[in-house]
Parts: sequence; C-alpha cells; structure tokens
Amino acid sequence: MKICLFRVEFVCKDVAEQTIDSMALINTSDFRKGLKVQIDGDPYIMTECNFVKPGKGQALYKCKLRNLTKGTTLDRTYKSGDALESADITEIDAQYLYKDGQNFTFMDNASYEQYELSAELVDDAWKYLKEGMVCKMMLYNNNPMGITPPNHVVLMVEYTEPGVRGNTATNVTKPAKVDTGAEILVPNFVENGEKIKVDTRTGEYIERVKE
Repeated sequence: MKICLFRVEFVCKDVAEQTIDSMALINTSDFRKGLKVQIDGDPYIMTECNFVKPGKGQALYKCKLRNLTKGTTLDRTYKSGDALESADITEIDAQYLYKDGQNFTFMDNASYEQYELSAELVDDAWKYLKEGMVCKMMLYNNNPMGITPPNHVVLMVEYTEPGVRGNTATNVTKPAKVDTGAEILVPNFVENGEKIKVDTRTGEYIERVKE
C-alpha cells in the first residue's frame, strides 16, 4: 500500500513539473504592442511598450497592459531578461449576425458556433459593424474577449448638414451620422446618401466610395 501511494505521489509531481515546463514564457526581447500574456491567472494584452536605456544598469521596458476580462489597465516596468507567461488566446474569423438589445451575436466561420458578446466587450467596434461583416474574434479558454473589425469599412451617410457650396477643402469637417448609428467626421463636401470609406483603427474618414 505504501508503494502505491509513493508511486501516485511521484506521478502527480512529474505531471505538475511537465505542465510548468510546457508553459510558454515570453522574454522582454519579444515584448511588443499587441502581445497577449497572462498575469496572476488573467489574460492581458500589451497596449504599449517603451524601451528605456538608462545611463547605468539594465535596460527597462515600460509597459501598459489591459486586462481582457475586466478592462482594467496595469502599468508595469520590466528589466531586461524578465519574462511573462503567454496567454492561451486564439483568434478566429467570426461573422457578425445581429444585435439583440445590448448584446451582439457572431458566428465562427469554421465551426458555425455562435458567440454572444456584451456591448462592453465589443467596445467602440460597434460603430463599424454591419450584418455579414467578418471580424477577428479573440477567445480565451473558448470564451470571447473582444472583436476587431476590418481595418477599412464602407459606410453610408444617412444625415449630415449641407456643406458650404463650392468648398471642397478636406480640412473643413462636419459630423455625419452613418448607417451603423455612429457619428463620423467627414469633409465639408460629403452629402447625404453617399458612401464613405473609414479607417476603423482611428475612426477617420478616408475617401468617398462610388459603387
């Protein structure tokens, strides 16, 4: 009986050591914006990383990290040679289906599994969502953490005030309500019913689109 207990304890210890060894660690030399890591059991995305080389001593990495489940932000400074654990986050192509109240429903293009995301998780991406649009969705332990729309989208201007006749300058802007319900700043010459291309990363107008 004692031998069996010893063998069970030995096997459990061996499995635990293998689990620890298999954890992917990311060294400071690989730190960059967009990196997904795990801190104290929570998934984070690195939103900013600045390399600082003091006159003496080790190089420093000043980082901002956003908690993907809580939305909170951490400010951390790491020394050269430090490491963070990689988060088990996957990215899939997901098609936007519809909005129901404050929830947005997407479908995995590969498995056809549907995911419901709260308005908090979708964040400002709602401004660019149109039914049928394919977005990138982050999953952590198969739970959705957020979505990223395509870099450029075409939206239709539903209402904007008439511009000054003859003014074609692009540096004069006005607000325009588009078909997603969002408000975008557009040049003075853009009119109701026109389609515009917008950069979803900045929210900025790019050009008019004729289809």
